[in-house]
Amino acid sequence: MRRILTAAAFSLTLPFVLTAPAEAMVKCGGSFPSFVKAMKKEAVAKGHAKSTVDAFFASVRQDGATLKADRAQGIFQKSFLDFSRALISQNRMQVGQSKLKKHAKTFARMERDYGVSRGVLTAFWAFETDYGAFQGNFNTLNSLVTLSHDCRRPELFQPQVFAALELFERGSFNPKTSTGAWAGEIGMVQMLPGDIIEAGVDGDGNGTVDLRRSPTDALLSGANMLRQLGWRAGEPWIQEVVLPNNFDWSKTGLGMQLKAGKWSKMGVKPRNGKLASNLPASILLPQGRKGPAFIAYPNFRVYFEWNKSFTYVMTAAYFATRLEGAPVYNAGKPDPALSGSQMKSLQKKLSARGHDVGKIDGILGAKTRDAVQKEQARLGFPADAWPTAALLSKL
Repeated sequence: MRRILTAAAFSLTLPFVLTAPAEAMVKCGGSFPSFVKAMKKEAVAKGHAKSTVDAFFASVRQDGATLKADRAQGIFQKSFLDFSRALISQNRMQVGQSKLKKHAKTFARMERDYGVSRGVLTAFWAFETDYGAFQGNFNTLNSLVTLSHDCRRPELFQPQVFAALELFERGSFNPKTSTGAWAGEIGMVQMLPGDIIEAGVDGDGNGTVDLRRSPTDALLSGANMLRQLGWRAGEPWIQEVVLPNNFDWSKTGLGMQLKAGKWSKMGVKPRNGKLASNLPASILLPQGRKGPAFIAYPNFRVYFEWNKSFTYVMTAAYFATRLEGAPVYNAGKPDPALSGSQMKSLQKKLSARGHDVGKIDGILGAKTRDAVQKEQARLGFPADAWPTAALLSKL
């Protein structure tokens, strides 16, 4: 799930996998033909017929474009406000509303059978493929085998090759013509082959799970996937809130959870509706105390099983609320975001002070936010996890 404003653009982060990835079964790297030969041998050892394996791998080729896309990360350097404004266009809102009406029966069935709110899947549908219009044109098998051969994350992608082989045996995957995102996701809501096997739903009852052409299959499969990930039926995911000026900013972030009712006693108020008082929740400030504020419930955390980017998750979750009638957020006047080079400099300084910020990539991810908040508290800044030029200078 991802793309640059349309289909193949968000797949800049790791794809979601329903089941925990097994360790790589075939040694990565080396000659690509030799690697394919080893993968074929492993497939036969797993019980697949040699003739089927030969036919499945016959057309496979290494794809340089897949590797190039795998290394790209620029879009996630955008701030939440910039990212959300780019993705949530008026046209996307209007098309989303029309899709909600057109597929009302499917959405009602989805909510009844899987407990996932209609706005949630509609937002994914919009961001992943522009409601099915742009599903990616990478050859799926080539991408999966290329990433399995690459030694960055073979343990993630090798099992997906064998899952695609199983789909091939079922007659629902064509090695030559099946296409999708660069990371191997297929269909309107972009699911990996293993996810299709685990969560695919033949919603329209035609005997096959077709995520490319059947909105019913795609939406119900996506909902089933979220349910298997732990989505809690009938519960909210995020809600915009208003915070008092004297709020303890150090209590914000996913690391702190209190019952929503307790947050209410601390002065947290919803912009619309009511807080789900009995649910555990966190207060999130995607651009610090001067920007929009949200309360995040347990379902919000399930989003990170779909996509690892905080900015993407915040935007998808917020868009889902908009589709269900929430107002446009109060953007506020947050301090300017650091540039990519400034963010890298900040990450280096934080790392030098002993903080684990992960890769020095210029992206304000969860680890960097946590480190920023700790340094803000240490230096006497409001600890809202939003890095500023003043903090960078002080460090």
